[in-house]
Amino acid sequence: MKIAVLTDSSAYLADEIVERLDIKVVNNPVLFGNRVYHENADLTATQFYQLLKTEDVLPTTSQVSMGEMEEKFEALAAEGYTDVICIHLSSGISGLVGNLEAFAPSVTSINVHVFDSKIDCAGMGNMVQLAATMAGKDKNVTEIMAKLTELRETTHVLFVVDDLNHLMRTGRLSNRSGFVGNILKIKPILTFDKEGKIIAIGKERKMKNAYSEIKAQFAEATRALDYPVRIDLIDANNPDLQAEWGQDLRTSFPDMRFESGYIGPLVGVHTGEKCLGLIWSRNWESLID
Repeated sequence: MKIAVLTDSSAYLADEIVERLDIKVVNNPVLFGNRVYHENADLTATQFYQLLKTEDVLPTTSQVSMGEMEEKFEALAAEGYTDVICIHLSSGISGLVGNLEAFAPSVTSINVHVFDSKIDCAGMGNMVQLAATMAGKDKNVTEIMAKLTELRETTHVLFVVDDLNHLMRTGRLSNRSGFVGNILKIKPILTFDKEGKIIAIGKERKMKNAYSEIKAQFAEATRALDYPVRIDLIDANNPDLQAEWGQDLRTSFPDMRFESGYIGPLVGVHTGEKCLGLIWSRNWESLID
């Protein structure tokens, strides 16, 4: 058994990690009108947020085609892989996982195992790193999928968007009805529910107040945990505020591990610029025997 780990570009993993762990990546399409870009290939996060400011048309997202996935599977089989574990963006905000689950039984070149991260960005990236590290240690598919499920159960996120219009426009806010007519005046606090859908759980007038609430909820959620915690701070072209949050959190929680990440084009279509998020979970490295 030779196992490949495949993810999509919305894991936003550093090139060094991808290369070191031999992670396979498909690049998500992002559209500005009729122009199609692909994350990592011809659209960086910096370029995306610049286009978001200057383009007359707002961006939309699309999915990696099953034709492209089939080509990827065939290439992996040609390299000698017998199995591929596919870890992708939450099925609550993207159809990719559902399409792959329907498509997988028809693939004959390699055994396809689909795992729904039920999150995005660094939360998904941590799952990918766990799976790839375990595959590199010759763990089998059953063992890897079990550990992925364990990590997913401990993964949580709280985030705040500067402009709710983007989530409303793309239809990714599940409980949007309570915000209609009031979107310009609030900074909503959001999370992913058990189905991996984005829901609002609070709202504040200012970003500062939203952060205070997120910090308080995080403190309560992690107060009694009996495992090592990893926290990923992610931002949508808002590095100064991420640094401010990070400094305060590191001071308040000195025994926890903090990492910095970012929100790239595909997810940025839905969050807009200036979003800040806090993702925490069991440190994936502690799950490896």
